Amino acid sequence: MKKHTRIMLAAACAFAMVGGFALFGCSSEPKAEEPQNAENQSNAESHEAVELQIFAANSLSKAMEEVQALYKQDHGWVSFADTQYEASGTLNEMLGAGSYADVLITASKATMDTAVNSNYVDAATRFDMFTNELVLVTGENNAAVSDIKLEDLSAGTYTLAVGDANVPAGNYAKQALSTTEPPCWISADGAVGKESSGKEGTFEGTPLAGKVTEGSSVGNVCSYANSGDVDLAMVYSSDVYRFGGVKIVGTVPADTHKKILYPAAICADSKNPAAAQEFLDWAFTNEGAIKIWQEWGFELAA
Repeated sequence: MKKHTRIMLAAACAFAMVGGFALFGCSSEPKAEEPQNAENQSNAESHEAVELQIFAANSLSKAMEEVQALYKQDHGWVSFADTQYEASGTLNEMLGAGSYADVLITASKATMDTAVNSNYVDAATRFDMFTNELVLVTGENNAAVSDIKLEDLSAGTYTLAVGDANVPAGNYAKQALSTTEPPCWISADGAVGKESSGKEGTFEGTPLAGKVTEGSSVGNVCSYANSGDVDLAMVYSSDVYRFGGVKIVGTVPADTHKKILYPAAICADSKNPAAAQEFLDWAFTNEGAIKIWQEWGFELAA
């Protein structure tokens, strides 16, 4: 009887202790944390989900990915389709072939002019987003080439890579090359420097005849210099940040080519023009976004 009583008492004590711990745990358990972005969550719930399709010049790819990620932090209702990064001329060709986009950002005034004239974009929404500069680069481990000036190319002692006719950086490069003495590129219409489109012309009959490799993107152009296939390449300063593997050995004078601008506009067939405009406005004014653009070598257009 005593043994049975002791067992019952022990059980009762154990039950009481468990209950006590349970009560203590309930009373001391911290409250569930409030969502860190409660305001963003509320905003997301009050907006209809929208997916934006961006067509952007190749050179913007790394910076744009970071900017889009930052934008989504405070705009949870917005997502981005597979952003298309191509040469600006190729982007226009895609739009002309019926591809859908909400936003177009090109790497030259001329390619945006084409988009406007072809009714690919709403001309009223067009504005200049960024500026850039044209530089001469070589492979980062190439110690034999340094301190190159544009006019040095007219000696014909270096091999060179530039973008083809669809690549704005290549157009600017050819404009600049037409200003050397003797000229390193000859425009089909005889125009020189800023007066040239940098598209139709030839290297034949110049000091660079047989010494130029043309790439279908600035990435390809950089890779030719990085691999040592050519001595030099002409690309944007932002491409040095984006691709690596190359180093700047000279800056092309800005007065030898058209001003390098990146215009943006809402596409004429956009199903989300308001959301697209909101993104562009934010990307052009938000301090965090501006910092990202600058870290990748882009400056906001005045």
